[in-house]
Amino acid sequence: MGLKNTLLQISRQIKQHLKLYQSLYSDPQTPRLVRWLLWAAIGYTLLPFDLIPDFIPVLGHLDDVVIVPLLIYLALKCIPQDLYDTHYKRIFNES
Repeated sequence: MGLKNTLLQISRQIKQHLKLYQSLYSDPQTPRLVRWLLWAAIGYTLLPFDLIPDFIPVLGHLDDVVIVPLLIYLALKCIPQDLYDTHYKRIFNES
């Protein structure tokens, strides 16, 4: 498998996961805490400033790499398993 195919596969997976998060966010059965955590992940990504400025070597970019996935992880842990499975199967079996 070439680099191009690998990058295309990763791109597809990222798009599917974003659809999954959007679907979970818009579902009325999703707990409010999960919506807040997903909103915080999106908000932190779009903030024009960081908690640790990017000009600080390594740590400046590390906060983006740690905080956003941590918020998404916490949100996914708070979702009822059956609700997650329903959305996951619908999104990932479409292709």
